[in-house]
Amino acid sequence: MGYSREMKKIHLFSIVISLSLLISVALLVSERHRLLLHFIGTGEPSKLLVAGNESSEARWFDDYYIIHALDENTFAIGEPRYDQQNFNYLILGNKRAILFDAGSGVRDINPVVRSLTNLPLTFVPSHLHYDHIGNNVEFDRVALVDLPHLRERVKDDYLQLKWQEHLGMPEGYEAPKLKISEWLEPGESIDIGDRQLRVLFTPGHTDNSISLMDISNQYLFSGDFIYPGDLYAFLPTSNLGDYLQGTENLLDKLDSEYTIYGAHRSATSGLPILHLQDVKDLKTTLDAIRAHRQMGEGFYPVSFKINRKLHLLTEPSWLQSWHPTYPKIDP
Repeated sequence: MGYSREMKKIHLFSIVISLSLLISVALLVSERHRLLLHFIGTGEPSKLLVAGNESSEARWFDDYYIIHALDENTFAIGEPRYDQQNFNYLILGNKRAILFDAGSGVRDINPVVRSLTNLPLTFVPSHLHYDHIGNNVEFDRVALVDLPHLRERVKDDYLQLKWQEHLGMPEGYEAPKLKISEWLEPGESIDIGDRQLRVLFTPGHTDNSISLMDISNQYLFSGDFIYPGDLYAFLPTSNLGDYLQGTENLLDKLDSEYTIYGAHRSATSGLPILHLQDVKDLKTTLDAIRAHRQMGEGFYPVSFKINRKLHLLTEPSWLQSWHPTYPKIDP
């Protein structure tokens, strides 16, 4: 009888330990993004980098911003001293201007914009991560992609961002409220006066990511969907099914004449430029990952080589989702 009681105690102890481990693993998985953000940042804005040698096409606005003129009405505004090497794009019509992305707000981008145009300005974020929305920088008008999970949360024209779509914790940015002046339907054209910009739904990096397509000049402004370097597809609102959908949306609209301008660069100078072949290579890689034909490197995130300029960073296969958030939304 004593032996039996001891065995029962051991069995019960084993069950408790097993349950504790299962609960711990479940919590680790469910909170993995919070833990990741906690470990990758200090809770304070990153220190500025030392200014390097920029290409001859760039001019310094001050000791922080540089300006590249793509043409007389289109400007890339770079932040080469910010560690993420952000690029934001000012697009001018003859009636109004669009600012596509605004950095993290380390410096107010408005003075740079106003040195280039006096047109009424609308800020359009490519997505809602902290390093693109300007945070405490104020804009007269903000236009946002019209998606159900965003619009349903708006109260009195204000959208309170969630930490999962903002991710500002590593640099100490609190998720702000955005006052929305205009909603942009995926696929619609924005008339800025003698110039049309088409809104393309390009989810993947986030579930709210868009790109802007300038048909007349054959430019695509792609935000964080695709740019030279590591593409992040392992964040809280990232989704490989979305990434595949966004890639197909681009391939449906672009041809080889388009120049793609991304939101970050990996080089020490110049613009973050890609082309149609890079999008095709991304599609090939996504198809190979889904079919288990391509193996990645590392555990978390897992890195897949796309080509010599691009890598896709994903979650392990058992955490990947291939179900697009909005499968029926047109580009």
